[in-house]
This record gives sequence, structure tokens and C-alpha cells, in this order.
Amino acid sequence: MLTPDTADLRTGAPLHEALLALLPLVGVWSGDGTGVSPHGSEFRYGQQLQFVHDGRPFLAYESRAWLLDADGGVLRQAWRESGFWRPGAGEDDVEVVLASNTGEALVYAGVAGDLTWELATTSAQAAATAKAVDGERRFYALVGETLAYATELAPAGAAFAPHLNARLERV
Repeated sequence: MLTPDTADLRTGAPLHEALLALLPLVGVWSGDGTGVSPHGSEFRYGQQLQFVHDGRPFLAYESRAWLLDADGGVLRQAWRESGFWRPGAGEDDVEVVLASNTGEALVYAGVAGDLTWELATTSAQAAATAKAVDGERRFYALVGETLAYATELAPAGAAFAPHLNARLERV
């Protein structure tokens, strides 16, 4: 029988014991944030993240985002990404594998702290028609009931610079 994904720790398969460092992320998160494009233009966006599991030693991850106008109205759909968060070799090590609709495939390695997760790319590949990215760094923190995060992006040939930051609430 197929075990369904769950974002609720009270239902479905028990969370795999290897995922204890990722347990606080399990759920559906929604909110908004601000960003800066590689060309320097600022934007607002809404976002929904899902961290789900099926009892195996990984979390399935999906993110959807949409651009917002100054009043918070939706302008259009924006980026999507999906992948997996996995325990790494060490007790607090984390590995993340993500692919986006914009044509990038990124592999991250990092560490889980006290309700924090710090990640940096170890590999960045782009499809032939995608904009190349040399790397990305992400920092997530659970602050009370809010999942906050910030990212830095290194577009091809450029240094790391602030890119996205958001505050998301559990849905």
C-alpha cells in the first residue's frame, strides 16, 4: 500500500528518526517577502512552502511564489522549485537537492542548529536556456511560530549578494 505524504506530524507515517534535525520544518508555510534581482531591482512576492514526509529519511519540498504589487495584489506567478531535504553524514548535517522552473538544479550542504538551518551550494547546474548561477546561500530560522529565511545569490561570474527574504506562517 502506498504511504501518502503528510505535512501533519499527528497523521500519516511516523517521521523517520534520521529527520529529527528537520522536524520543525514539517508543514505548510505561507507568507510574503522582498527580493532584489541580480540587476538591482526590488520586488515583493508571496510564497507557499511545503515540507512533507512519507516515513522515509527525507522531506519532500515544494515552493511556489508569485509577484505582488505595492498593495499586496498578485501580479503574476513567479518561480517554483521542488526537491528533497535529507540528513547528511553527521548528526546535524543537512543535504538539499532542488530544481526550479527557471532551469537550475542546485545541491546544498549545510548544518542544522537550534531551530536554524544554514545551507550553501556545493553544485549548481543550469539548463541550456537558463541563466547560469554560480551558487546560493540560504539561512532559515524558526522564530516563534514564524519561519524566516534569507538568501544570497551569486549569478554567473558575480559575487554573492542579498536576493530574497521572507517571513512565513504555518498554515
